[in-house]
Amino acid sequence: MPNCLTLKKSNCKNCYKCIRHCPVKAIRFSGNQAHIIGNECILCGQCFVVCPQNAKQIVDETEKVRVLLQSGNPVIVSLAPSFVANYDGVGINAMRDALQKLGFYDVEETAIGATIVKKEYERMLKEDERDIIITSCCHSINLLIQKYFPAELEYLADVLSPMQAHCIDIKKRFPNAKTVFIGPCVSKKDEAEHYEGIVDAVLTFEELTQWLKEANIELKKEIDKDPESRARFFPTTGGILKTMTQDAPGYTYLALDGVENCIDALKDIESGKIHKCFIEMSACVGSCIGGPVMEKYHRTSAVKDYITVSNYAGEKDFDVVQPNSVELSKQFEFIEHRLQQPSDTEIFNVLRQMGKFKPSDELNCGSCGYNTCREKAIAICQGKAEISMCLPFLKDKAESFSDTIVKNTPNGLIVLNEELEVQQINEAARKIMNVRSSTDILGDQVIRIMDPKDFIEVKNTGRDIRNKRVYLAEYKRYVEQSVVYDRDSHLLIGIMRDITDEENEREKKESISRQTVEVADKVVDKQMRIVQEIASLLGETAAETKIALAKLKESISDE
Repeated sequence: MPNCLTLKKSNCKNCYKCIRHCPVKAIRFSGNQAHIIGNECILCGQCFVVCPQNAKQIVDETEKVRVLLQSGNPVIVSLAPSFVANYDGVGINAMRDALQKLGFYDVEETAIGATIVKKEYERMLKEDERDIIITSCCHSINLLIQKYFPAELEYLADVLSPMQAHCIDIKKRFPNAKTVFIGPCVSKKDEAEHYEGIVDAVLTFEELTQWLKEANIELKKEIDKDPESRARFFPTTGGILKTMTQDAPGYTYLALDGVENCIDALKDIESGKIHKCFIEMSACVGSCIGGPVMEKYHRTSAVKDYITVSNYAGEKDFDVVQPNSVELSKQFEFIEHRLQQPSDTEIFNVLRQMGKFKPSDELNCGSCGYNTCREKAIAICQGKAEISMCLPFLKDKAESFSDTIVKNTPNGLIVLNEELEVQQINEAARKIMNVRSSTDILGDQVIRIMDPKDFIEVKNTGRDIRNKRVYLAEYKRYVEQSVVYDRDSHLLIGIMRDITDEENEREKKESISRQTVEVADKVVDKQMRIVQEIASLLGETAAETKIALAKLKESISDE
């Protein structure tokens, strides 16, 4: 995992929003948790921006900066030019006043370093005879090329970023100084850490805002104009081009923002479709004023922020001492990250486990975060994804399981919406009510096939009915019926157990019992007469005999 990004595991809720928005799919899922794959991540910060649970956190370097302030050395801030869009109505002098109250020695604009960098770009175009030049200001784009397009490394301008150029310039002028960059970017923390000795710490605007709040320091609403500040355009899309002369013969000048657009351009370069082109690339849509920390907390308005930067920018370059090309040189190495590509057989086996047996099964819906089912299968083979991330797979599995239960239960099931329209009916219920096919009744009023009285009662009272004996006269069937109201899904569920055979058997037994009782009555009456006649002859009472015969009759009736 990148050192500048951390993950709160307890906050990850399996929503897969981060992988859907990650342009390079540098996130793996294990144990129902998202994990950033450090050597694949380009630190664009999109996962941080879109995470609804705030599970992704940028490592806070505020304490590191506090230590620098206590070191005794002057600590000077290089402030990203996008600050004017993040802090409405606040100019560089107001920012300087506030930051000096925190203990900083001074504050300068990173746009000074941007002026140095753009002059070097102009020199390269005129003197180096390069075919294609891609700007190297955006560290996320640099990582994208280093990790995913190594063949295009030769086109990446081997020039320091404005942050680095400015901090080197500060340390030339103040030999003992420590430098802190403050901006809207996650990747600058990684850039500062990777290229040691240039930038000593990096804070985001959000970290600075929190620090100012804790110190009870309020930023003054004060805008200052400086005609020598054209490089303040750098944090906007096309801002680098806007500061350049664009007069190199034969070159096309192009600005791209958003990782997806940059990837498309890099693929075109790789295929040999682009030549003699100077390309400004920014990972963030809108460039730095659309940076991840600004987007997460500032809720940017692209048009408003561009106008703010444009109004603040001057018409001339900063007055800088231009270093030579060797001092500004920066080398980019290929960063190996690729996992082994699985075989077609391995991919096919995973697709089968996902229920994808033929191309038409591959919906490529993107709900898992991957563009295609095949990409998802490859990620599973590489241990980056789980089969359970496939929503259609889970839906089909759940439906298959429930369908198996519904189809095989001996009880009749009928599901109605609140308008008493049939939404589902299983085979057992169709058999009870002589319905040939589900399509004959689905969507129709239940009154077509049965009396809805019990369903209406349950809906109106909210009290379920359990095991009520009902005679369906039109079908000559007895059922034991339960009606349940599911308020969450707004459905009425009827469960019917066919007890017709039981009821017929009961009636048959009752008929036999009645006949037996009638025979017994006749036998008792006849026997009583005989007994009374005998008793009168013998002079005995018939009371005991009568009682015994009465008990016999009762026992027969009970059966």
